[in-house]
Amino acid sequence: MAGHTDNSIVIDAPLETVWEITNDLENWPNLFSEYASAEVLERDGATVTFRLTMHPDENGVVWSWVSRRTPDPLTRTVRAHRVETGPFEFMDIHWEYTVAEEGGIRMRWIQDFHMKPQAPVDDEGMTGHLNRNTLVQLKLIKERVEAADRARSLA
Repeated sequence: MAGHTDNSIVIDAPLETVWEITNDLENWPNLFSEYASAEVLERDGATVTFRLTMHPDENGVVWSWVSRRTPDPLTRTVRAHRVETGPFEFMDIHWEYTVAEEGGIRMRWIQDFHMKPQAPVDDEGMTGHLNRNTLVQLKLIKERVEAADRARSLA
């Protein structure tokens, strides 16, 4: 059995703005509350290999890993996976950007993963954690992208 999450949010901003801001990896520490740093290690065409480092957790542990991410501006999708998997056997993430029926842009994150047997949580535990944390991060991203869009329209 593997873990799976599927979460989305509607952002009230143009597609180009949502796409540009959420795919600016170097700016992720300003977009997400959980990342202390994002370091691009390699670019190969559209594919970016990068290191994410989180702020210390409640036990003072700093988690860091390398991921590879390929955005496709034609389909408005992104495929990503962890290269350094840490407690995961694998972690694959799919992002989708679509025009929402109610207006705005729906940004959807689908995460498929499997935890290593020695990991501190199992697939079910990580699914719960990711579902809770993803909603926090999506709301924050929505607020920050919408604020950036408002600031751009005033400039």
